[in-house]
Amino acid sequence: MTKILVIEDEAPIRDKIVTVLKYEDYAVIDATNGLEGVTLAQENRPDLIICDVLMPDLNGYGALAALRDNPNTSDIPVIFLTAAASRADMRKGMEMGADDYITKPYTVEELLAAVRTRLGRQETIKRAASDADGDANGGNSPEGTVNS
Repeated sequence: MTKILVIEDEAPIRDKIVTVLKYEDYAVIDATNGLEGVTLAQENRPDLIICDVLMPDLNGYGALAALRDNPNTSDIPVIFLTAAASRADMRKGMEMGADDYITKPYTVEELLAAVRTRLGRQETIKRAASDADGDANGGNSPEGTVNS
C-alpha cells in the first residue's frame, strides 16, 4: 500500500487531507510540524510527503532541507501546500527540491491529481533505475552470463 506523510500544523486542514487520502486507499501518517514530520519520514520512509510551508518549530523549507540532506529521505517526492504563493516563495521551494506546489485554497481534485502525478513520476523513475541496474548487471539476456 502506498504510504503518504502529511505534515500540516492546522488540524482541520490536516484532518481533511488525511480523510481524503485514506478514502483513496492510501496509508497515511500525519505530523503536526516539520520536526515531527522529518522524524516520521526517517522512521517510516513514505512514498510521498505533503508538507505545509508555514508552520511553527520547523517550517516546510527547513523540513525539506533536512529531508534532502538525509540519504534515506532525499529521494522522497515532496508536495508543498501553502498560502504563501508568491513567485519568490514558489521558486525558493522548487530550488530546494520541492516536486510540486499547491496553493491554498485548493480542491480535493487538485490535491489528488498532484498526488497521482508525483507517485506516477516516482514509479517511472524507479522502473527506469531498475531497468538500468538490470542492464548494467547483464539483465536476463544470455549475453550477460559467463561460462567458464
